[in-house]
Amino acid sequence: MAASSQPHQDTYDAIVIGAGIQGSFTAYHLAQRHKDTLLLEQFILPHSRGSSHGQSRITRSAYPQVPYARMMPDSFRLWKRLENEAGTSLYRRTGLVVLGPAGDPQLEGCRQSLGDNHVLDAVELAQHFPGLRLHDGEVALWDSTGGVLFAERALRAVQDAFRRHGGTLQDGERVLHIEPGAVLTVTTTAGVYRAPRLIITAGAWTGALLAPLGLCLPLQPLRIDVCYWKEKEPGSTNRACPCFMTMGLSQAPHGIYGLPALEYPGLVKNTPDGDFILDRHPKYSNIIIGAGFSGHGFKLAPVVGKLLCELSLGEEPSHSTAPFAITRFPGVLRAAL
Repeated sequence: MAASSQPHQDTYDAIVIGAGIQGSFTAYHLAQRHKDTLLLEQFILPHSRGSSHGQSRITRSAYPQVPYARMMPDSFRLWKRLENEAGTSLYRRTGLVVLGPAGDPQLEGCRQSLGDNHVLDAVELAQHFPGLRLHDGEVALWDSTGGVLFAERALRAVQDAFRRHGGTLQDGERVLHIEPGAVLTVTTTAGVYRAPRLIITAGAWTGALLAPLGLCLPLQPLRIDVCYWKEKEPGSTNRACPCFMTMGLSQAPHGIYGLPALEYPGLVKNTPDGDFILDRHPKYSNIIIGAGFSGHGFKLAPVVGKLLCELSLGEEPSHSTAPFAITRFPGVLRAAL
């Protein structure tokens, strides 16, 4: 991709650092709000160094945590709006089977988000999906909204939409320094830019950008292993193959995700509690941070981008961001500030 989609300038209404799915949706929402927005990416696009590459991601309504379950209807709606705007399919609905031990707290949370009529017993599961079976003490849930998001296609679509709304996307441009102030100054390998608001969604590089600003986020790397299986019957996955995921299995404490194609090798950045960070910098209120998406942020990116946009504009967020506050890690903040 060319480094710039607009003629060069140095002053904007907003600057977003990191053109992964979260930063791209943030920039898209800002541009939709008629804010002159610069989206910076340190690598040449497309690239596979972040968490937004690969063919596909699971999307679902089944969530054990109430804040995410409440955000998902809005996320589905915004994905559909982007599909219509882009004129291409970004989502394939397959349904999702959630498997785990009876009584597991996360599985019970998913059941509450879906309702009792979405519980499958062993006979029902075998009838619908012969390739899946329950062991003693296990239960299954059926999420009819579950499916596959086409990750790289979705990223291209939102970036293209951002540019159509007048946004500027510059890749191959690494941030060297951020100078706080009422008007922030961002120095990169190619130029110096200024804006009254800055949103940082730089994935694994967020910590390095924030450390000079006196903030040390508790982000933890988690390695993702990818496995592939062949179809026993050629073409069977096209007939009735749902996505599936496990919760609460001792053999796989971080879960197993199964879908037609998942390319997500490498590292994701987790917070200690597995929840996002969506908040203002505690010292510089015009610096907004989106981080720690803990391997489940892609499906919620349309809403995350909307929330980060609203925070940067000083508006009341459309969903509560209290569960995602930086202040839930007070010890780290006291050490850093």
